[in-house]
Amino acid sequence: MTRPHASTRDLLLAFAAVYLVWGSTYLAIRFGVETIPPFLLGGVRFFTAGLILTAVSRLRGAPAPKPSEWKAATISGTFMVAGGNGLVCWAEQYVPSGLAALLVATVPLWLVAIARLGPDREPTSRLEVLGLVLGLVGVVVLVRGSGAEIGIGGASSDRVMLGAFVILGASLSWAIGSMYNRRAALPSPPLYATALTMTAGGLVLMLIGLGAGEFGRLSLADVSARSWWALLYLILFGSIVAFSAYMWLLRTVRPAAAGTYAYINPVVALFLGWWLADEGFTLPMLAGTVIIVAAVVLVQRGRAPKGGPRPATVRAPVSR
Repeated sequence: MTRPHASTRDLLLAFAAVYLVWGSTYLAIRFGVETIPPFLLGGVRFFTAGLILTAVSRLRGAPAPKPSEWKAATISGTFMVAGGNGLVCWAEQYVPSGLAALLVATVPLWLVAIARLGPDREPTSRLEVLGLVLGLVGVVVLVRGSGAEIGIGGASSDRVMLGAFVILGASLSWAIGSMYNRRAALPSPPLYATALTMTAGGLVLMLIGLGAGEFGRLSLADVSARSWWALLYLILFGSIVAFSAYMWLLRTVRPAAAGTYAYINPVVALFLGWWLADEGFTLPMLAGTVIIVAAVVLVQRGRAPKGGPRPATVRAPVSR
């Protein structure tokens, strides 16, 4: 049930931001890495957005972060921003944005697996187990269906396959960071914690870019207008507007309703990639899409048994 003060207009705008903006960030990343090195793209995006949100939080009365909070934010940012987003940026040099979004949609499956096999040893329901198995099948079908004909810039089949596995690694990194955050000494409110995570993670990404020689390869004169607009879009809409809308939804509607972005984002990304970037879409990819979305639905339904232990939850995304 929604709170009485939440108007229909506000709800529609918030859901539109979470569904459409986050679904479109994969294509924005694809356009950004055309002329901006991937780790620098992600680093500048999150460092800038993090500084803006940190300033807003401080103006609202948040105290200066403690060293322990910066340490927790750096660990969280390394897994969620540098690993969870930086690897996606790198992979989208070769992998279509729609395929990237579908592989990232496996995050809930990783979360349940880590909760079960990790130190928490959380019990899993039959629906969750079924969802995990089905999700694995979907990933195999999806990756096997990503042939050279859908590679970016004529990327070979091997490059596409490598990129697909890198994105799976990014999803795992995101899940590890999410589980870490459950006990991390991050500050309150959540928006402030996320701002610090963005700032620290963005800095880590820029350091990775420095180590990879991306600063030497970057030529501002060669950066296209499309890449500049993509970076601006990712900062303002992907990292600030949509995230703020998601945080508001978490306080206004049922968590299950707010979490439906996990089903909608891949569909939006696939459509935009096909419409605006001429990305290929094969029949095996369609089959993998259906299987993965069905697996995520099963996991979400089986995650909150009545009277059971606290389930593994998806932390509010900062890398979409």
